[in-house]
Amino acid sequence: MKFHWFAEVTYEDLPKDWPPPGKGGWMDSDIALMDPRRMGENYRSFIRLMQQADRLGFDGLAVNEHHQTPFAVTPSPNLLAASLASSTENAAILVIGDSLALYNPPTRVAEELAYLDCLSDGRVIAGMVFGTPMDSTFAYGTPPSEVRERFHEARELILRSWKEPKPFAHNGKYNKLRYVNVWPRPVQETPPVWVPGSSSIETWELVTEQNYCYGHLSFSGLQAARPIVQGYWDYVEANGGDMNPHRMAFTQLICVADSDAEAEKKYYEAVKSFNRIRNPEARWALAPGYNTVKSMTTQMKRDGTAGMDPEDARRAVSGEMSFWEYDEKGFIIAGTPDRVAQRVRELATELRIGQLITSLHMGNLNEETAAENTHLFGTKVAPQLRDLWSEYDDHWTPKASQERVAAVSAGLGATQGS
Repeated sequence: MKFHWFAEVTYEDLPKDWPPPGKGGWMDSDIALMDPRRMGENYRSFIRLMQQADRLGFDGLAVNEHHQTPFAVTPSPNLLAASLASSTENAAILVIGDSLALYNPPTRVAEELAYLDCLSDGRVIAGMVFGTPMDSTFAYGTPPSEVRERFHEARELILRSWKEPKPFAHNGKYNKLRYVNVWPRPVQETPPVWVPGSSSIETWELVTEQNYCYGHLSFSGLQAARPIVQGYWDYVEANGGDMNPHRMAFTQLICVADSDAEAEKKYYEAVKSFNRIRNPEARWALAPGYNTVKSMTTQMKRDGTAGMDPEDARRAVSGEMSFWEYDEKGFIIAGTPDRVAQRVRELATELRIGQLITSLHMGNLNEETAAENTHLFGTKVAPQLRDLWSEYDDHWTPKASQERVAAVSAGLGATQGS
């Protein structure tokens, strides 16, 4: 099993109990709440945490893209990835990902990902995302009905630009380029492609057909995720796709401490803060035309039979749940290293997850606690789970990073055993 370090780069110095109930932290948050120098320190702290994860043998360091929100102040994942590519040695640089529909022309993404692959010596994972309605439609003004078409045109152009030996012309619906001759090219012939999503049937079709890694990026708990992930695997199996668990990634908030009581003491406020900020108002989350009729029909059928209780959803995002309710419902996995390892094994086995995107910083958590969380997970939890799915080859993590991480893990094991 693989473990990737990830956190939403949340601005940590927000007022306590912000935002107000039902308001959310997207699009129209008061910019006066942000101090640029404090934001700079936030960025440096996240870089330090990911450098620590690299030294501890994490398989990947994940960065993402969001716009106009203090929840995730990451306007370009490639910028943060560049800081890591030049200051880490082992882990994959997991870009999850570039919102392709927002780039004009998308050859900019091809150039930047290739630059990252060269800089990291072949450690890049090329995550390509459709983007949220908040990012794509409201922040960047892309007509919601065009997002999917723009994504596919961009994806095909990027992949072709890495392979064509000579300049070529691209005459697409949204991008027209007389000369395409991308410099540099990636070290890897084609970096592994991941396509994160929530529940769109068209995304399932794409990743199954192309044998990409599918990432379910949800912070809504196991009850909400279970029918979606099981539906995805049912679709893959029914359509003759690869059932290898390593082509399924899943995001999970994790809170590790020396005791259960200490876990609650150290993480509860940060968990509540995270859940309050992450949830957008309905006017930003629902853009007419963003989801297709096919996907909406599938979602309606699913929501009628399974998923999260609406009252649980409301209490989670309002911060009304107790710490152990968040744990019970699967919003977090918390406790001692042994308890966390057991819960992660149950989750990964039930949902057939080979790539766990571990969120070890959340909300307004301080760096010291996040570093402790990273250390405990890397040294006490991950070693208990490395055997899971070891009978399957992983084709979705770069070979260079797999080899280097294996050497780091062996060295750490020898040190701890001596």
